[in-house]
Amino acid sequence: MPFKFHSKGRHHIPRQKYRVTNCREYEAALRNRGSLTIWFTDEAIASWKAQPRTSPGGQRHYSDLAIETALTLRAVFRLALRQSEGLIGSIMRMLNIDLPVPDHSTLSRRACGLKIHKPERTGTTRPLHLIVDSTGLKLRGAGEWLFEKHGTTKRRAWRKLHIGIDADSGEIVASDLTAKDVDDASQVEPLLKQLNAAPASFMADGAYDRTAVHDAMIARNPHALFIVPPCKGAVCGPTAATSPTQRDQHVLTIDAHGRSNWQKTSGYNRRSKVEAAISRYKRVIGDALKSRDDARRVTEVKIAVKSLNRMGELGQAKFIRVV
Repeated sequence: MPFKFHSKGRHHIPRQKYRVTNCREYEAALRNRGSLTIWFTDEAIASWKAQPRTSPGGQRHYSDLAIETALTLRAVFRLALRQSEGLIGSIMRMLNIDLPVPDHSTLSRRACGLKIHKPERTGTTRPLHLIVDSTGLKLRGAGEWLFEKHGTTKRRAWRKLHIGIDADSGEIVASDLTAKDVDDASQVEPLLKQLNAAPASFMADGAYDRTAVHDAMIARNPHALFIVPPCKGAVCGPTAATSPTQRDQHVLTIDAHGRSNWQKTSGYNRRSKVEAAISRYKRVIGDALKSRDDARRVTEVKIAVKSLNRMGELGQAKFIRVV
């Protein structure tokens, strides 16, 4: 869909309508998201206590999986640390399990630098089509409505979340949390390092039209399809006449047929999937970070991303376009 370059005529474009085709399966998946058996697994109970430590230092009482399970319950049900402690204690009592419950101080301390197990990407035989974007997560201060209504700017702070999703499954395959003033294009290389395989295509908005992004993708996969809209007024490179790059081809196509035609022919409309993933994150997890320092915030984001992927594995809605 045209966005910036045809903003005056967007009201002439009718809104597309879709219909869900797997309502029964999707509703069952939504119900399962609230099931404690999904998040409090037998594997976590079996390995609740930490293994004896052989290196110097104090002995930990809880394993990393136990701490991750507690923080996952906190993220999924939007609880405070003390409420998470109470929820786990009630689960232990209902299941008649004689296991200690980590208190809120332990959860806060262990969240710093916690290693989150990242499962392998499902369907690894098919190529990965990567879509990248970023968004802001609020730390404190007034919300967007209060800012627009009254113009307040007091004590507003936020961090920037960078994510990369699989265009076919919607799974978040890479994520990173940075300061608010970090350039989007500079985080492409850290996101690519989190992938197990080189992506077959890369798609992003115009903020990623940088030489460093092109070089990073060429280093990972020289034959990858690069779909990033050139900025307005962009010109071809010096080698466009003899050996044009993919960016040069995009510039020539836009100059010859227009940007709307380029969006349709290049498949740029699939970039809306990463916008949907960002919206899903903020609706399910929230638009603000709860942790007080950046090390714990990184863990909070990693657990939230893993929880969203788990919800997607339970079932997703399938649509057909209604003409």
